[in-house]
Amino acid sequence: MNRIFPFWSLSVILAIGTLMGAAIADEGPLDKSEPKGVTSEEIIQRFSAKEKEFKQAYDLYGYRETAKMQTLEGDTPDGEFQETFDVSFDDQGRRVKNVVFAPLPSLSRITMSREDYDDLENGFPMVLTSDEINLYNVIYVGQQQEDELHCYVFDIAPKQIDPKKRYFQGRIWVDDHDFQIVKTYGKMVPETRVNKKGKGNENLFPNFTTWREQIDGKYWFPTFTRADDTLHFANQDVKIREVVKYTNYKRFGSNVKITYDGKEVQKGDQKAEQTAQPKP
Repeated sequence: MNRIFPFWSLSVILAIGTLMGAAIADEGPLDKSEPKGVTSEEIIQRFSAKEKEFKQAYDLYGYRETAKMQTLEGDTPDGEFQETFDVSFDDQGRRVKNVVFAPLPSLSRITMSREDYDDLENGFPMVLTSDEINLYNVIYVGQQQEDELHCYVFDIAPKQIDPKKRYFQGRIWVDDHDFQIVKTYGKMVPETRVNKKGKGNENLFPNFTTWREQIDGKYWFPTFTRADDTLHFANQDVKIREVVKYTNYKRFGSNVKITYDGKEVQKGDQKAEQTAQPKP
């Protein structure tokens, strides 16, 4: 999102917000004891391997994504961005995005940037595969009940940052049955601010919470992202609220082989095999 000032412009990455209160609303107390029957390193290896399977499967699913972002003055919205798009496949099996609803934004203090749109498609449904896990420091912090799931909890942060790439920094919850990530809380990094003269681009990445739900009895796909935060710009604070929903997951035919627990998953046809409803 971009802001224009008399002497400089500020670009903001999707403002979603500090949501720890809401993020932990359905959680039990954090038990800091070590896991039993499995080491934390084994859990990391298992969930990152499952994330690789998840990514393979996710690339074969279409879905509908609905996003709404508002700037707030107090509790009153004074600007809004909305977009609904379908992710599907063309007759060549290539993934395509089709925007089905995108009214003219009424934002006045900020505007959407390229990075904002990228967050909607890639940042919020964060994936941490075995190919990427070595880029992060992953620290076991305990065990916690998340709704009806018993989860292992890890804090993660990139070991090094390439300014041209984007990383997730925050906390993840891994269920102790499927060893899959069921919830994430954190932000996209790196961030940049204006220079000492008050000029330049300012990119801020607020915290967001994404919940996943089980699709087709195998994969924990994102179904709901929510945030509510205040971004602290160099000269002004902007309060932002955002809700993103992912629905109508449909698996499409493909020649790509995907596995689950070491076994090949049977390929679906071009019709819907599963529809997911977002977390209320």
